[in-house]
Amino acid sequence: MIELVGLTKVFGRTRAVDDLTCTIEPGVVTGFLGPNGAGKTTTMRMILGLDRPTAGTATIDGKAYRELSEPLRHVGALLDARQTHPNRSVRAHLRWIAATHRLPTSRVDEVLDMVGLTEVAAKKAGTLSLGMSQRLGIAAALLGDPPVLLFDEPVNGLDPEGIRWVRTLMRTLAGEGRTVFVSSHLLAEMANTGDRLVVIGRGKLIASTTVSEFVGRADSVRVRSPQLELLRQVLTEAGITVDDDANAAGLLVRGAASDVVGELAAKNGITLHELSSQQTSLEDAYLKLTDDAVQYRAAT
Repeated sequence: MIELVGLTKVFGRTRAVDDLTCTIEPGVVTGFLGPNGAGKTTTMRMILGLDRPTAGTATIDGKAYRELSEPLRHVGALLDARQTHPNRSVRAHLRWIAATHRLPTSRVDEVLDMVGLTEVAAKKAGTLSLGMSQRLGIAAALLGDPPVLLFDEPVNGLDPEGIRWVRTLMRTLAGEGRTVFVSSHLLAEMANTGDRLVVIGRGKLIASTTVSEFVGRADSVRVRSPQLELLRQVLTEAGITVDDDANAAGLLVRGAASDVVGELAAKNGITLHELSSQQTSLEDAYLKLTDDAVQYRAAT
């Protein structure tokens, strides 16, 4: 389990991470989402002891990363796939890492086969494509067979087959009871892969919940009626959020199921011409809930 409590990191006048508290649980794939500059990579670096928190703690099974006697056997991480010695071969790079924890050479060959790099094991790491470098980074993360894994944008540069492979790998690792924490900007992929989400913006926690609950926050009910203003009044008085539907002459009701809306309309003698649930994608839900946290926005 990864636990963040009041985690804060300040660079000069910038609060990159601001009082972040959440738990990343084992046995599920947890997606880590947020706009550019939200503090995702800084958070992962603090979990791994690469940056020291200004305040708060980041622990793995109750210990800070620096307190782990054999960290590679506890935590595997991919933060930057290009962080390799360019003149070392793929196999030599992994053997060098394995030697730091007295891992056998046979384990290097195992992970090379797992990530599909056996045929290029003799190539220099600096000659690999971005997609192949990602596979090498994942191999390094898996070397110690750790129960906790962190991946920052693991599908960058991968082709569709590679993306599907990463998705299957993440779910397999979580199915084995491991803690899998994945940062990604590919929301459609995260919708297929993730079980839970941690969403941050401007360093602050926006949500820590399941994917279905997160999407459900943005779901709505579309309703059309010849007595629209009366319906709006009835729903508002019942404490239900109502917005105008920009795509139709009706209302969008949030925070209430369609049967609740229908029963209120019937109780007040209001005729309905449409009553339909509007399902929201993860992308739409994410954009709605993080809109105020976007720092780098292009002119339109």
